[in-house]
Amino acid sequence: MKSHYQVLIIGGGTAGIMTAAQLLRNNKKLDIAIIEPSEVHYYQPAWTLVGAGSYDFTKTAKPTADVMPSGVDWIKDKATGFDPEKNAVSTANSGAITYDYLVVAPGLVMEPSLIKGLPEAFEKGVACSNYIDPEFTWETIRNFKGGNALFTQPTTPIKCGGAPQKIAYLAADYFGKHGLKDKTNVIFATPGSVIFGVKEIRETLMKVIDRYGIHFKPFYAPKEIDVENKIVHFSHTAPEENRCIINEDNELGEVMIGDVDIQVPFDMLHLAPPQAAPKFVRESSLVNEAGWLDVDHNSMQHNKYANIFGLGDVAALPTAKTGAAIRKQVPIVVENILSLMDHNSVDNRSYNGYSSCPLVTGYGKMTLAEFDYSNTFLPDPKLKQMMVFNSAKEHWRLWMLKKYGLPHLYWNKMLKGKKV
Repeated sequence: MKSHYQVLIIGGGTAGIMTAAQLLRNNKKLDIAIIEPSEVHYYQPAWTLVGAGSYDFTKTAKPTADVMPSGVDWIKDKATGFDPEKNAVSTANSGAITYDYLVVAPGLVMEPSLIKGLPEAFEKGVACSNYIDPEFTWETIRNFKGGNALFTQPTTPIKCGGAPQKIAYLAADYFGKHGLKDKTNVIFATPGSVIFGVKEIRETLMKVIDRYGIHFKPFYAPKEIDVENKIVHFSHTAPEENRCIINEDNELGEVMIGDVDIQVPFDMLHLAPPQAAPKFVRESSLVNEAGWLDVDHNSMQHNKYANIFGLGDVAALPTAKTGAAIRKQVPIVVENILSLMDHNSVDNRSYNGYSSCPLVTGYGKMTLAEFDYSNTFLPDPKLKQMMVFNSAKEHWRLWMLKKYGLPHLYWNKMLKGKKV
C-alpha cells in the first residue's frame, strides 16, 4: 500500500465521498485516498421515517465499496491522529500516511455517557433513539399504550437539529390515529429557547404543536436518566425566565426541586444522544475550544494549516449539521483545493452557512427549512417546479420529496459527484 497521496480524505461518509467524486470529475489524474473503516454506508436522513414505520431500514444501507468513487484508493482503516507539521495522518493498522492536501470529514460520534444513566437506558431498552437504532424506535412507538411520551435533545451540537422533534410529530400523529391521544401526553423538551430558529418555520411548527396538543418545554436540558424509576432530570437553562409553577399533581407529574432541577416521569423516552467530534480529532491540535475542527466559516480552509480543509459534521461551522449543508460545502472545498494546486491561493469564500432541515410534521406532511448563518429563510426556487410555492407551510409534495426524491438524488447524483 502507498504511504503518500496528493489528496488524503478522512471519512467515507457523505462529505468524504462527495469531495473525492467531485475532485475526480474535475481531474481524473488526481491521486486520492479515503480512510474509512466501515464496510457499510448509510443514508441517515431516512432514519426519521424508519423510526415511524414509514421506510425500510435495509434501503438506507449500501456497501461502502458500491459508493467509493472509482479511481480512489480506499484505506480500510481508522485514522488515529494528526501530525500537521509533517503532513501526516496516523492510522490504527496502516502506519502513517502523508499528503499534500488533507480533507478532514469523519463526521461526529455519539457520546451517550455525557448524560448520566443514558448508556444504561439504551442498554435496557428504556430509551430509544433514531440516531442509534431507528427500528427500535418504531417498535417502541408501536407498543406504546399511553402515558408520558417524552422527546428531548442534548445541549451539544447534533446532526440535523430538527430530527428530535420530527419523531415527536410522527409519534403524536400515530398515537392520534390509533386512539391513544386522550391517554397520552406527548412532551417535547429542548435546551433551546424556541422550537426553530427560522421565523417562518417556527410559526408553522407552533401550529403543529398546537394541533397535536404537544407539551412544549423550552429551556429544558437533560442531565440524568433515572432508569429504575423512569424519570428524566432536566436543568433549566434560563433560570431568569418566568416559569409556570410546577407541582406534583400536574398533568405530566413534573416535579421541581429548587430553582433548576426539573424531574419528568416517562412511559416512553426518545432522545438524541450528546454528540461530539471523534476522539482523535477532539484531542488534536486542529480543533477550536469547543472541540470541533477549526475552519474558516466561508472557505472551510483550516485556520492554521493552509493545506487542510474540514467540512461536514466535524467542522466548527455555526450552522445545522446536515447533508444539505455538505452539498453546498463540497464544491467550495473542491474549488479551493484545485486553486491551491494551480496557483497557491484560496479564492472561494462563498459558503454562507446554507443548510436545510426537512421537518416532517406528520404522515404525509412536511415543511422544508432552508436557511443560512443568520437564520434567513432561503427556499430553493426549484421547489416551484414541484408546485410548492411556500415551503414554510406543510405540504404532501414535500413529504414525497423526503421519502422518494432526496434518497434518489443522494445515491445517484450527490455521491457520484454530479451537480445537484
